Amino acid sequence: MEKEVYSLCFMCSVRCPIRVLVKDGQVKWIEGNPQVAGMEGSLCPRGSAGISLLYDDQRVKSPMIRVGERGSGHWRKASWDEALDYVGDKLKSIIEKHGGHSVVIGERTQLATHVSKTFLKALKSPNHFTHDALCKGSVNTACRSLFGYTDAQMSMDYKNTKHIVMYGRNLFEALEVKPVNNLMVALEKGAKLTYIDPRVTITATKANRYWMIRPGTDLALNYALIHVILKERLYDAAYVDRWVQGLPGLQDFIHPYTPEWAELETGIAANAIVDLARELSQDKPSVIFHFGYRGANHPNEIYMRRSIMILNSLMGSMEAKGGFFFKKGPGEEGGKPARKLTEQEFPKIEVPRFDKVGTPDFPLPDPNHGVGQILPEAILNEDPYPLKALIAYRFDPLMSIPDTKLTKKALDKLDLIVAIDINYSDIAWYADVILPESTYLERTDSIQQANGLKPQMFLRKQAVEPRYDTRDGAVILKQIGERLGIGNYFPYENMDELVAWQLEGTGFTMEDFEKKGFVAYGKKQIFWDRQDGIKFKTPSGKIEFKSSLLEDAGFESFPAYEAMPSPPKDEFRLVVGRNALHTHCSTQNNPYLNELCSENELWINKEKAERLGISNGERVEVASKTGSGTIVAKVTDLIHPEAVFMFHGFGHEAEKAARSYKKGVNDALLMENVSDMIGGSPAMHETFVTVKPV
Repeated sequence: MEKEVYSLCFMCSVRCPIRVLVKDGQVKWIEGNPQVAGMEGSLCPRGSAGISLLYDDQRVKSPMIRVGERGSGHWRKASWDEALDYVGDKLKSIIEKHGGHSVVIGERTQLATHVSKTFLKALKSPNHFTHDALCKGSVNTACRSLFGYTDAQMSMDYKNTKHIVMYGRNLFEALEVKPVNNLMVALEKGAKLTYIDPRVTITATKANRYWMIRPGTDLALNYALIHVILKERLYDAAYVDRWVQGLPGLQDFIHPYTPEWAELETGIAANAIVDLARELSQDKPSVIFHFGYRGANHPNEIYMRRSIMILNSLMGSMEAKGGFFFKKGPGEEGGKPARKLTEQEFPKIEVPRFDKVGTPDFPLPDPNHGVGQILPEAILNEDPYPLKALIAYRFDPLMSIPDTKLTKKALDKLDLIVAIDINYSDIAWYADVILPESTYLERTDSIQQANGLKPQMFLRKQAVEPRYDTRDGAVILKQIGERLGIGNYFPYENMDELVAWQLEGTGFTMEDFEKKGFVAYGKKQIFWDRQDGIKFKTPSGKIEFKSSLLEDAGFESFPAYEAMPSPPKDEFRLVVGRNALHTHCSTQNNPYLNELCSENELWINKEKAERLGISNGERVEVASKTGSGTIVAKVTDLIHPEAVFMFHGFGHEAEKAARSYKKGVNDALLMENVSDMIGGSPAMHETFVTVKPV
């Protein structure tokens, strides 16, 4: 028997629409949903490897309870009732002694995030955080400071852009299928791509212009671009006059930041900076300065990301075809969104978050995501109170939070660590209990509310039965909740019932998703009127160059630039990133993807390598203040002399994930835990390392 199932991929967080072919209960083929514009049936390598995840015999097959020391790898198999009772009893004891706020959930944002948040709200805990802050918390804060919208509430019209500028946004490797396809259409029509990065990436090879910038000096470059645009009046004057507040302050501030000044800081020629500014002005407003996906590099990250969005605003590209747009929800079409469990009434929470987000100590980061890298410090210092239990849901703090040794030290103070995961991740390996989740092909999931130019809803639908003794994450949390006396907050027994509950009042049913995998509220793209119809959510109703969000919290809108220091002699700035074959730290053990890329390498500049006696392909020791490891050197002239680079997500410690075990180096082991204390992101490129032959 054959059938096709329209669903959503979950090999990364993008959630590309897919078409799954099933024969006799086995998945035979996965491709991009051909009925979704921009997909055209295409899928990235990770999406294609979804079948390999499903049939991987090294994933977690049943609940497991630790019987040895944490991280020792000694487990015993347990039934679901035993494992859930164990977790429920432990949590009940912790809550009775320390309060519900001693429980933390950290997760990689997903469709079931509203379930996780409901679980904690019912326990009177504010302590939910997501990977978003670790990835792009400062981008979020920067966008809110200018527009009142988060970065997630905005997107780009790649297909119609005339010029796109990317700062390390390696789109063709850390790839999203639909944006890549749409950008390729634009490039084929003559659009230009300017790419800026200390390393020559695949995206750099697609660019019309590539600049090997000195690491960490992107803000200096942007200040110089703004200087030229304002000095030569290259901006969209009518748009800026109508929608921008604070231009005079920016003009006064930017005066000393000339292209000649920026050349000394960035290594990019002054005349080239002037040429780019003039070239971009010819294509406005169909211009995109990409605000980045991972904006977590330096302590000044919020100001670097603000400078990007100031450039977009000067070009008039906000709410312009070929520029940026604000995502439109179902209300624009007279419709209603899918319900979320978080819309219920909950007990009042009396305590601050563990990371103090939303307090005078840390006022600006988004409390919807928190600041995850503060977790080790909060546990160790018991500030603002003791934390005693962590539920890690598809999130690995040992490989995602800088300074792995510090994170382990903090985790050792906890009374309970629970991992809800598919694989033997490092945090699962370090946990007390593993509750295995079914893969995305084995489960139905919560509704995806896909706002955009055309608001839609998508459904991830179960394609096959679970192969092993696994359950849906939203069901696992409900069943733990029942053991804690909060089961009434979860009005469903299975995922079909939860989805049906979510759809109540929307006018749609699960059957409406059968033919295409999605439903649409309307047919036409919605751009707001650029003269009178743009709905900025700032107090002024305008784009705030002089930001009330920042100023009211005691921070400057235009801080003086602080020079980026070069590394000490024979040291390098550690730079990290991704490639097209792996998702963060979650796919390195996938049979297909591991075969293609089984460990990371250390990119090092050819001249620097020769001076240090390092040859291409030999093993070297890379070391920082926080840790060290051995890795294969990739000697090349395609990286700036001040930097070394490695792919994120390697160096796993979980032995049962045998393909990835001890392959390469975990970049989090090397990184110092430093943060942008205004925007909220970690500063992942602030660590200096030494490199020497082994």
